[in-house]
Amino acid sequence: MARWLPGSLALLTLAGCATAAPTARTTPPGGPPTAERPLPQALPVPAEFQRAVERGTRTATGEPGPRYWQNWARYQIRARVDPAAHRVEGTSAIVYHNRSPDALAQLHVDLLLNLHAPGSPRNEPVEETGGVTVRAVRVQDQPLAAAGTGIGYSVVGTRMVVVPPQPVAPGDSVRLAVDYAFSIPQRGAGARMGWDRDNLVFLAYWYPQMAVYDDVGGWHTDPFRGMAEFYMGFASYDVQIEAPAGWVVAGTGRLQNAEDVLAPAVLARWRAAERSDTVVRVLRAADVAGATRAAPDGWLRWRFAADSVRDVAFSLTRESLWDAARTPVGDRNGDGVVDYARVDALYRAGATNWRNSVRHSQHSLAFFSRYLGFPYPWPHMTAVEGGGIIGGGMEYPMMTLIGAYTGQPELALYEVTAHELAHMWLPMIVSTDERRYSWMDEGTTTFNENLSLADLMPAARNVFADEQAAYVGFARAGGEALMMLPSDEHASGNAFVVASYPKPAVVLLALRGVLGDSVFDRGLREFVRRWAYRHPQPWDLWNSFEAASGRDLDWFWWSWYYTTWRLDQAVASVRESTDGVRIELRDLGNVPMPVPLTIVRGGETVRHTVPVEEWLRGARTAVVQLPAGAPVTRVEIDAARAFPDVDRANNVWAH
Repeated sequence: MARWLPGSLALLTLAGCATAAPTARTTPPGGPPTAERPLPQALPVPAEFQRAVERGTRTATGEPGPRYWQNWARYQIRARVDPAAHRVEGTSAIVYHNRSPDALAQLHVDLLLNLHAPGSPRNEPVEETGGVTVRAVRVQDQPLAAAGTGIGYSVVGTRMVVVPPQPVAPGDSVRLAVDYAFSIPQRGAGARMGWDRDNLVFLAYWYPQMAVYDDVGGWHTDPFRGMAEFYMGFASYDVQIEAPAGWVVAGTGRLQNAEDVLAPAVLARWRAAERSDTVVRVLRAADVAGATRAAPDGWLRWRFAADSVRDVAFSLTRESLWDAARTPVGDRNGDGVVDYARVDALYRAGATNWRNSVRHSQHSLAFFSRYLGFPYPWPHMTAVEGGGIIGGGMEYPMMTLIGAYTGQPELALYEVTAHELAHMWLPMIVSTDERRYSWMDEGTTTFNENLSLADLMPAARNVFADEQAAYVGFARAGGEALMMLPSDEHASGNAFVVASYPKPAVVLLALRGVLGDSVFDRGLREFVRRWAYRHPQPWDLWNSFEAASGRDLDWFWWSWYYTTWRLDQAVASVRESTDGVRIELRDLGNVPMPVPLTIVRGGETVRHTVPVEEWLRGARTAVVQLPAGAPVTRVEIDAARAFPDVDRANNVWAH
């Protein structure tokens, strides 16, 4: 979810020619250093993760183990949505496959909209609508009663626990059905779903959904409190949305009965858009009143199917324009032919920036497919304008809900669109645990978003400038929290945001600076490939980068993820003599990082890197000695601005 506005447009370029500095050498002053600073500790690895490695479901090299498993579900959902009454009534029929080696005596189900039930624990104010009414629960077609203990079901906050008559054995499956109803909050689930005026409904977190049971933690029963987001298992879905005629329904999955619900002219333009590289106006202002077919009973039934997704979301609109086109996403199946996905934008006439929404989606979806080395796998990507519900954006498989962005620069809409579309890879394909490690998807997504912006505007300055400034400012103010702190345990919303968005994004940029672009990119792509349609943990991500680079990076993970240490490298002095040039560097912070130096002498630019091992030996000072030659006129640490140094004023010496 985009909760802050990332932002700058620029990519720093270095002037001058670069030459190697083969004779530069780094020496610790005064012989071997003593331990003058705190040093990174051994990287903590939880016992449950270590057990997973021992059992063969994970590995120490970042790959899924030979015995990796994950449970699976098949959903058949039938729901009626009454936009006028802001009401949903439905049945969720689930076949839950237990692929684990464990017998499951309980089944845990998420009822996320119970965030809006009276008394439900939450960490931000919400509209109380009564939450979800559970009308009936059946297991193996047999009714269960509400019960505090024993066979039956119980609901506490956003959790429902079902105790079936018999445990679900390993390799077996169980049928679970829930009849339910709820009133739609106007800005529900932390402004991630809801309704606006009398022409827009967006359904998300709207059906009883199986909680994740995984090989590391078993059942994940963390409640939804409104801030930290979600952890969901993969499933296949067969969904029917019953909506009044005249309302256009878009959603996760492929529309199965377009001929039955769309007006013929709209249907023809929609199909044409799937073959068009330029924008097709599928639904224009003059067509809105006749967007759908008529229905004898006043209700149309829209059927969608999706496979290997972790959630489904839907929009219902009756006055929105609809633009669409296709975009290339690469070769999905290895047949040598470029594949395409359709991109859609549904927006109301007042959201004028949205006229270019499809173009934004075309660029960013194609870029992420190329950069991450994993083609977008689904048939469409739909952006829905949700002014009045949301200010930023929120992601769902194949769907995103984004604010109107009226009166803002058009580039702001591109940035939030790119952010939400980058989420299609994390957490929608690589399904991370956002409830505990929000930085894994939000930070990586913010990083990828900025690379997309750099690709769109290659002459830009430093696209990470806003993220670096946000993190550095917060760190200098002393409000920072550990990135590895569980997402709901941050002391403030600002601490959560900084630890989830800008800091992990700039830490990945710093890692790219340490490893080099090609090694970093290979590590990230390999992580996506390995963990597509699986559930990685932080140690899987880190081990993937170590495998790609062939380096032990525990010092990096410890310093950035497990502490609030800061980086502050400084040029202490530059002295010239007949023996050469002596450059003294000081490390004033506690995060150990290599020191990339740009040295200008005699009109040439010389580059030299002080390895991180100088600081890992415990030193605070390092010396770079250059041979005699032309006068040095400038020394700068990290001229490429890859590292989030908290005080850049001391990074430059100039004469």
